[in-house]
Amino acid sequence: MLDDNSIEPTTEPDKNSVASESEPKSSAARDAEPHKGSVMLEVKNISKSFGKLRVLKNIDLTVNEGEVVAIIGPSGSGKTTLLRCLNFLERADEGVLTIDGLSADLKKTTAKQRLALRRKTAMVFQNYALFLNKTARENVTEGLIVSKKMKKAEARTLAEEYLKKVGLTDKYDAKPFELSGGQQQRVGIARALALNPKVILFDEPTSALDPEKVNEILDVICVVASGATAIIVTHEMQFAYDVATRVIFMDEGEIVEDGTPKEVFDNPKTERTAQFLSRFNINRNIEYII
Repeated sequence: MLDDNSIEPTTEPDKNSVASESEPKSSAARDAEPHKGSVMLEVKNISKSFGKLRVLKNIDLTVNEGEVVAIIGPSGSGKTTLLRCLNFLERADEGVLTIDGLSADLKKTTAKQRLALRRKTAMVFQNYALFLNKTARENVTEGLIVSKKMKKAEARTLAEEYLKKVGLTDKYDAKPFELSGGQQQRVGIARALALNPKVILFDEPTSALDPEKVNEILDVICVVASGATAIIVTHEMQFAYDVATRVIFMDEGEIVEDGTPKEVFDNPKTERTAQFLSRFNINRNIEYII
């Protein structure tokens, strides 16, 4: 059951609809120019345990406006838990979270504070998280009407605009069971974008897709993330190398390494990072350009 702020996009755009958006910069261009945006999101000393298992250990993280941060690492390293704590899908045990100037002590947040902070983010889930009894259009309008208090006619127009952006012009009235996994994920992406969040959170958005659909969704994310502030938990190393402005490597609940894609992938500072990345072949000569 989703509440008004766990509305997340799930769709796959066709190449033509996405191509009209501004093309993302190459990884070389991103590495060449340091990001100078103001701080959009900051967490200090965030910790989370499940029983005796410490999943997050005093994490500090700052994300500037317009940055695309890819979080990589082995399964069980705390990546998804960190993302879910940022959107209050999990309650952190301690720490301070600031998004767009609004701060809260995570150990003692009020319901009002949590709602205000959640409304500054939107999340794209790995399992789509669509309302099964609603059409693609209704899955997008639900959050606009409930969370943003938008009138139905206005919400409908905006929903169709974002569904068009992700290549689903002919699927407005389709329900999830009538859509492929990639199309459902595009609906989720449209839903998140329509909320106009300060930060978009992507939780392994391709993990539930058939291999042949993965690149379609990565292409969509590449375009929508260009110019946005985004945090992406991913196992797609080539995508992280090409699209992110920063890459964070997590292991055992801690941030082990944080740098540009070239710094982390080409010259890792720690043995653990190098060991993890040694299993992947990164093509330095391609770019995710649509």
